[in-house]
Amino acid sequence: MIDRLNTLEQRFEELSALLADPSVTGNPATYQKHAKTYRDLSHTVEKFREYKELARGIEETKALLKVEEDSEMRKMVEEELTVLNQRFETCQKELQSLLVPKDPNDEKNVLLEIRAGTGGAEASLFAAELFRMYSRYAERCGWKVEIMEDHPSEVGGFKEIIAMIEGNGVYSRLKYESGTHRVQRVPSTEASGRIHTSAVTVAVLPEADEVEISIDPKDIRIDTFCSSGPGGQSVNTTYSAVRITHLPSGLVVSCQDEKSQIKNRAKALRVLRYRLYDLALQEQQKSIAENRRNQVGSGDRSEKIRTYNYPQNRLTDHRIGLTLHSLTDVTDGNLGAVVDALSTHFQAEKLKNEVTV
Repeated sequence: MIDRLNTLEQRFEELSALLADPSVTGNPATYQKHAKTYRDLSHTVEKFREYKELARGIEETKALLKVEEDSEMRKMVEEELTVLNQRFETCQKELQSLLVPKDPNDEKNVLLEIRAGTGGAEASLFAAELFRMYSRYAERCGWKVEIMEDHPSEVGGFKEIIAMIEGNGVYSRLKYESGTHRVQRVPSTEASGRIHTSAVTVAVLPEADEVEISIDPKDIRIDTFCSSGPGGQSVNTTYSAVRITHLPSGLVVSCQDEKSQIKNRAKALRVLRYRLYDLALQEQQKSIAENRRNQVGSGDRSEKIRTYNYPQNRLTDHRIGLTLHSLTDVTDGNLGAVVDALSTHFQAEKLKNEVTV
């Protein structure tokens, strides 16, 4: 592991020299590529240098302890050694964490898909509340949320809503939200006060670059139609709405939010690219079953991951045994405690497979 860290430090120094080279600074594409790698390595290299400095300090302090005869001075040296050892242990753990292979999708934008499941009208209302929760959390994180497609229910909820969330590290924060979310509460339409259980599925799909997912024009069929609003009322009289069918996979994507057919087509193609990328990821994950079990359902949308119990103001994440009695606060967008707990747990799972420094 030390050899690996030495190699990373050497590469970091090489990049530092390259970024000062006029032939590199004069080429924006090359410069940006090297600058990104330099930034990615900087934290790990800084931590490794801290690690080496602490190791030197410990050895020097131990040597001093061997020759020091004054009792007061020995006590001071021993205290210093204790502090250094504690700092060294913390630094070592941080280094191990930094060396865990990063998910290449972590910095990507996501497509958030929320669909009402069992529970009828109540499920659609909860789907709307989950969308509000994620939207408010995105606002706190400084992310942008754009609705791509929505299908409102008769009671003011959503049968389905699809949104794009763009910002720094969106997938890294939301990737553990995929799965079935169960709600237990008394519906507003329930006269007897009986608690009902409903379910909503959430899918978080990482954005796919055009390079990663190439869509052959021969593989898609594009249909246009008039956009329509609630009750079938005509929103406009032009054929601006777009439906794209990906023939090999059978995936169908439609978009009618924009007045321009060109904009709707671009949006629909982007959504299709997300879904095709997700299919490719799932196929890849099938070949590593053990890893799938460690990956929060591994994209399995049918797995129950969380329960929201309103009568007890309780949220339970079944994957990590997390229980919070602050449900109202969480559904208001304060999702940080849940996200942090999930990230910490699954980071620790990955660390178990790493060789110690």
